Amino acid sequence: MVHATKKVKYFSRLEQLLGQYPKFLLVNADNVGSKQLQELRIQLRGSTEICMGKNTMMRKCIRGLVKKNPALEQLLPKLVGNVGFVFTTMDLKECRDILLSNKVPAGAKAGTLAQCDVTIPAGPTGMEPTLTSFFQILNIQTKINKGAIEIIADVHLLTKGEKIGSSEVALLQKLKLMPFSYALQVIDIYDNGSMYDPKVLDITEADIVAHMVTGLKNVAAISLAADYPTAASVPHSIASGFSNLMYVALGSDVTFPRVEKLKALLDDPEALAALAAAAPAAGSAAAAPAAAAAAAPEPEPEEEEEEADFDLFD
Repeated sequence: MVHATKKVKYFSRLEQLLGQYPKFLLVNADNVGSKQLQELRIQLRGSTEICMGKNTMMRKCIRGLVKKNPALEQLLPKLVGNVGFVFTTMDLKECRDILLSNKVPAGAKAGTLAQCDVTIPAGPTGMEPTLTSFFQILNIQTKINKGAIEIIADVHLLTKGEKIGSSEVALLQKLKLMPFSYALQVIDIYDNGSMYDPKVLDITEADIVAHMVTGLKNVAAISLAADYPTAASVPHSIASGFSNLMYVALGSDVTFPRVEKLKALLDDPEALAALAAAAPAAGSAAAAPAAAAAAAPEPEPEEEEEEADFDLFD
């Protein structure tokens, strides 16, 4: 009866949370203890609810809610391992950061995978010479210094993702090293019926703008190459057309308001030289054609042939 009552209360609570919160985080709780979860609940009280439980009970509860909310069905394949729900009204990224910041140092456990690379620094260990067997098994070079074992050089003991053996665990315990730290890891995001990878929380507005700019550049390039006008290519076409009109006006008597100042500058060599001296490297868009025109050598006038003052046939 007691177990049945607990199950009814758990189902009722999970159903209420799934109906109340439109967004939540699916988290992995491997190596996270009850005390750490309690501290998280206190820290997030008022805006976040953490719900853990057996996968079979969670699946059964969700299957009963699929008829009302079919989007919940996509959660069923995700309920594998030591997982739970973090329901929140906070910004999802802010909630994720709080979960990750609440880490607890932990030692190595035999049979588990290393969370990160582990390196033992060189130097005295404080261990008695009779314990050199630990180091010999792991091929770690040591020496006896002042009645204690000393490691000669830094030793790379574990690689991230590598299975931890009992010898490594014993050595780390002897050295009183706790190289790992554990926290709730977000594995999926549920937001108003859609599931997302947690990596989307790291996307910033600058990233979105950069992708949009790149896309617009690609659209403009394709439109210009295909001679098909689009909203992205029209500004480039207008600028190119204006440049052509400007060059035609500079090479003829045709004029229009936008090019009058440039023509006046070309007719005043002193002003043109002053402008070139003021901005020799960059120049301006209007002065560039003028500088090019000024730099081009003027065609030399053809010399008229002098009339001969005699006749070869006389």
